[in-house]
Amino acid sequence: MAENLEVKELEQVVVRFSGDSGDGMQLAGNIFSTVSATIGNGISTFPDYPADIRAPQGSLTGVSGFQVHIGEGKVYTPGDKCDVLVAMNAAALKTQYKYAKKQATIIIDTDSFGEKDLQRAEFKTEDYLAEMGIDSDRVIACPITKMVKDCLADTGMDNKSILKCRNMFALGIVCWLFNRDVELVENFLKEKFAKKPQIAENNIKVVNAGYNYGHNVHASVPATYRIESKHKEKGRYMDITGNKATAYGLIAAAEKAGMKLFLGSYPITPATDILHELSKHKSCGVTTVQCEDEISGCASAIGASFAGAMAVTSTSGPGVCLKSEAMNLAVIDELPLVIVDVQRGGPSTGLPTKSEQTDLLQALYGRNGESPMPVIAATSPTDCFDAAYNAAKIALEHMTPVILLTDAYVANGSGAWKLPNIDELPEIHPHYAPKEMKGNYTPYKRDEESLVRYWAIPGQEGFTHILGGLEKDGNTGAISTDPENHDKMCRLRAGKVERIPVADLEVLGDADDADLLIVGFGGTYGHLYSAMNELRKKGYKVASTQFKYINPLPKNAAEVLTKYKKVVVAEQNLGQLAMYLRGKVDGFVPYQFNQVKGQPFVVSELTSYFEEILKK
Repeated sequence: MAENLEVKELEQVVVRFSGDSGDGMQLAGNIFSTVSATIGNGISTFPDYPADIRAPQGSLTGVSGFQVHIGEGKVYTPGDKCDVLVAMNAAALKTQYKYAKKQATIIIDTDSFGEKDLQRAEFKTEDYLAEMGIDSDRVIACPITKMVKDCLADTGMDNKSILKCRNMFALGIVCWLFNRDVELVENFLKEKFAKKPQIAENNIKVVNAGYNYGHNVHASVPATYRIESKHKEKGRYMDITGNKATAYGLIAAAEKAGMKLFLGSYPITPATDILHELSKHKSCGVTTVQCEDEISGCASAIGASFAGAMAVTSTSGPGVCLKSEAMNLAVIDELPLVIVDVQRGGPSTGLPTKSEQTDLLQALYGRNGESPMPVIAATSPTDCFDAAYNAAKIALEHMTPVILLTDAYVANGSGAWKLPNIDELPEIHPHYAPKEMKGNYTPYKRDEESLVRYWAIPGQEGFTHILGGLEKDGNTGAISTDPENHDKMCRLRAGKVERIPVADLEVLGDADDADLLIVGFGGTYGHLYSAMNELRKKGYKVASTQFKYINPLPKNAAEVLTKYKKVVVAEQNLGQLAMYLRGKVDGFVPYQFNQVKGQPFVVSELTSYFEEILKK
């Protein structure tokens, strides 16, 4: 039978792993995406965590999902719906089946579909497949729990530890289904559990058992599949999350600037992984401090910046609220600082594990006084590296705090990232005071063209100065309440930000003659780009552009936004970018597509809405 099984080549496929929070679905999905990236596939992932710290086992609110979209070329979204759904228990099937295509293959652990499991998942009958309208011919119904127990019976592991390996059996079946080399999974596990080789060996044993089960049984599967990489640019790739890419971008910027990197932070979902990642890199000159609260995290970074370090603080929306007083100190002191805001669902503590774009106006205006600050938004997990690098470059060269916006979808999701050559990255030149100013230095002496003040590091003879939260005289640096001086300083701080050079907007698709321009910012890029492509396949003239630099706006922003008959601004909030652009561009009145669901956009919904606009 194995010899007769057909192997079909696919261009792309979407797989969703789901189960209880403790079932290891994030790990199984992460391994599968890493293996796929290693062999050159394009990937886009979406980890979907429950907000509960530890929901009751088998409950509907405790289901954790991990979706990965794999393609032979570049992949832009995790996919609207999956081709393969792994459901490790009844609650997972009940809540996650809505994310599966009608013809999807479903892998279930029949040992987790007992009477009590079905009751907890609120099934009304024991025939759960019929109740949900699922064709049993598409279901690989496997007693995973029993088979894992049999596989590890002679290892001496306790029952709790054995059950933790069930995810590897499911991963083994998926690897068989897509002709993945199990040796790559084995290498991943050996590296991950290098200090616990017995755990690695047991998990490897279970992965192979799952792979062999699929190979020997072929239940509900007419074919296995292969996704070849045909259009990959040569280089070394890794599967990287947005938070890790952000950390790497900051490290690279500090290295390029010849500076030490300091992170002052307070743990908050979903930004904490940046702190965790940077704490591993002391050998790269990185210092991390986990502070007692948000404002102290920001204030410690400002102190490090004053002392001459490349300073960063990381947080999410509620933390930005708490940091705002210290952020304002960095504005008036004109010290370089990168504030990473990994946006999540709000208001208040809201939806801690879900994604939104609702901090935009807070980033632009959420401080007292005239407090201008550059704002950059990363467009994908892999773009987080470039966005973090550029945020640091702007902060150091223009002596200003910079807000870098990512979001939970971008930060927790991952993509196949080609490792850059640091020698090829743009140069970074911190705006240090020249030696000629020795003995004649005051802290707000500026470059006349860029309006950037000169930076003197404490301890240099002849450069003694004081900074603080009170307004200073622009010439002497002394405290000043003079009304004319304050007006002048406010305009200088705003003018300095306005003069920062940023890349022009790039218009994709039918740039010259589109009937509709799709506009977004940040992490919605992949979904909006995919929607544009779907519409163009239908014969419509459509273009898209994505704002990465929001303050200052690209020089060609007004030209691009007013060029097209119809423009739609799509964002995961109730219209913040649209409102901002209306205020910046005279006569700009766009259509709007707004959702605040805590989930990524669905491409089919975008396409349908945009098509309605085109038909008007």
